Amino acid sequence: MTTDFEQLFKERIVIIDGAMGSLIQTYGLEEVDFRGDRFKEHHRDLKGNNDLLSLTRPDIIEEIHGRYFAAGADVVETNTFSTTSIAQADYELSGSVITDLNIAAVQCARRAANAAQEKTPGRKCFVAGAIGPLNRTLSMSPDVNRPEYRAVTWNQVVAAYEEQIRALLQGGVDALLVETIFDTLNSKAALFAIEGVFEELGRRVPVMISVTITDASGRTLSGQTITAFYDSVRHAKPFSVGINCALGGAEMRPYIQELARVAECYVSCYPNAGLPNAFGGYDETPDEMAAVLVDFAAQGWLNLVGGCCGSTPEHIAAIAQGMKQHAARKSPSGVHDMRLSGLESLVVASPSSVRSV
Repeated sequence: MTTDFEQLFKERIVIIDGAMGSLIQTYGLEEVDFRGDRFKEHHRDLKGNNDLLSLTRPDIIEEIHGRYFAAGADVVETNTFSTTSIAQADYELSGSVITDLNIAAVQCARRAANAAQEKTPGRKCFVAGAIGPLNRTLSMSPDVNRPEYRAVTWNQVVAAYEEQIRALLQGGVDALLVETIFDTLNSKAALFAIEGVFEELGRRVPVMISVTITDASGRTLSGQTITAFYDSVRHAKPFSVGINCALGGAEMRPYIQELARVAECYVSCYPNAGLPNAFGGYDETPDEMAAVLVDFAAQGWLNLVGGCCGSTPEHIAAIAQGMKQHAARKSPSGVHDMRLSGLESLVVASPSSVRSV
């Protein structure tokens, strides 16, 4: 049965929200805000651990989600980018805190979604469970003198993701979004964990995947081209695959174009508001950012679009307005080639493909 979430993608280009962290910074929060009552006596500084705010200042997180819905977003991401035991270990937080944080984050987003729906009868608003890339990688050593060393094991990464995924599903997300991927092996651990939890719970939701191309080399941090990355995760039959973060929209253009050509699923794009300036800020205006993404839509490359670092509700409003005049990308059908991936992609054409050339 097609869910309302899936049906929306059949009808038009879907809008996802913008940055969470940059908006949180505008609230001028202090250590006490991050501690709340629950972490008042915690022995480590917690300021900057934005995921904690889903528990300690849920009013702010819900308000930010609401601002994005008001700007025209159909989907918001939960405030759970770093809500795994591995990421939270930097703050010496673990155990039940991880589950509680994930569930609280879903609840913040769901309350905002419900409020937006009540304001506009008939509107459908959705919540995607954000699953970040972790601060430890399976493909690369953190020690240049020990290239064989890994700070974490496959089993540890899978277990951390399983814990987060169970909580996000318990909270009631409409989809799972594995995002800002810079290490393909980490993402494969997340996808493995997702499939295991789906089997464990006996239910599924759409799985969305978004990778980061780190610079003009056109590769992920772990070395793959965009096509090789897609071929690496294609087996998971993702609901969507796309690119976010690191680059502005203009710099993403050739990679989105290539992904739109090869992907057999929906394609997403939520770039930064341009490249960072000398002070680490983002200068691209809402109209400038929207113009780039509207051009992508006009080329027929997009199914889901929004913003990442530096983007605001004003950026999302401009993007949402611009998408109204363009139809969603149509996925290619009948692709039967064998596609293999290392750092680059190898395509072994099927006999039918060869005959059709």
